[in-house]
Amino acid sequence: MIKGCQNECTAGGCSGETGKHTADSFKASDLIITPATTFKEKPDPSGLVFGTVFTDNMLTIEWSLASGWEKPYIKPLENLSLHPASSSLHYALELFEGMKAYRGVDGKIRLFRPTLNMERMARSAKRVTLPHFDQNELLECIRKLVEVEKEWVPYSTTASLYIRPTLIGTEPSLGVKTPTKALLYVILSPVGPYFASGSFNPISLWADPKYVRAWKGGTGDCKLGVNYGSSVYAQQEALELGCQQVLWLYGEDHQITEVGTMNLFLYWINEDGENELTTPPLDGIILPGVTRQSILDLACSWGEFKVSERYITMSDLTAALEEDRVKEMFGAGTACVVCPISKILYKGKHLHIPTMENGPQLTTRFLNKLSDIQLDESCKILFLPLKYISVF
Repeated sequence: MIKGCQNECTAGGCSGETGKHTADSFKASDLIITPATTFKEKPDPSGLVFGTVFTDNMLTIEWSLASGWEKPYIKPLENLSLHPASSSLHYALELFEGMKAYRGVDGKIRLFRPTLNMERMARSAKRVTLPHFDQNELLECIRKLVEVEKEWVPYSTTASLYIRPTLIGTEPSLGVKTPTKALLYVILSPVGPYFASGSFNPISLWADPKYVRAWKGGTGDCKLGVNYGSSVYAQQEALELGCQQVLWLYGEDHQITEVGTMNLFLYWINEDGENELTTPPLDGIILPGVTRQSILDLACSWGEFKVSERYITMSDLTAALEEDRVKEMFGAGTACVVCPISKILYKGKHLHIPTMENGPQLTTRFLNKLSDIQLDESCKILFLPLKYISVF
């Protein structure tokens, strides 16, 4: 069948009188807005629990192989109606993104580096054979949704509006194949600190090679629910052992990869006696985080110490700890921004990470600089305007 035609067509011709072309992407200019007429009470920003409160409206866009993308809608938040055989429910043909809208000290609302989220979402969609979309059109639809829900963006420097774009296969079929139907939707949630202990208290990690988050040739570099759901069991075991997160290891040499759902950074004196900030390279098992890239960009712009993407093993870390070369270790991600690490449980031993004893100067500096950029337009000069910040 020729792509874009609803008739039974082949390369030899079309069986119908006319061929109907599918829409390669939806258009923000076609957006239909029918917002909620009843409104929920907005919570106190100081008491928010991550991801449990949702705004009044959502964005939905349907797709089918036969018709392509339909018009986008902003409408009241509602439950989804899915066939019980939907491919996303059985074979995890789905993906999601995570980004935030911030209310600046000047009252303006900002999206932080949203184009990077759109690029990553498109890569994830390709990996699980979900439909292509125009990244700029989706970003404009999201911007309009946030504009409709602008009063849900907390008037707070410690809270924000979390944006969750999601794309799922909805074809009612038990066949393991590329779906012929899909749904893209976006929901919003006002959020406070990601961790219950607070936004900047250190966390403890459990490192055990018996659990692996991702592997070469897999999907670890995509933001897919399957990568997160499979980590919950290990996370529960970490909690039972008195640790808050899992330090994911890879390979026989126990390479350090990620922390829970965050990218990992190590600030130390390396083997050559240099002050170095390092993070694992993007080799297919590491998620290319927006905060990760922002930290690398900031650190490189300062030019004060070596910045690298390199493999670090647990033996490298333990040797550095014994030689008093470790300064700080922290996780980084959209949900928490940065999170200091104080302890690692590895092979039955507790390794003390001296992050807090060292300030933590660098971790705090990254938190403050990123927060300034997200909340204060005057700090846009630290990054290229518009490429990093979307203001409205």
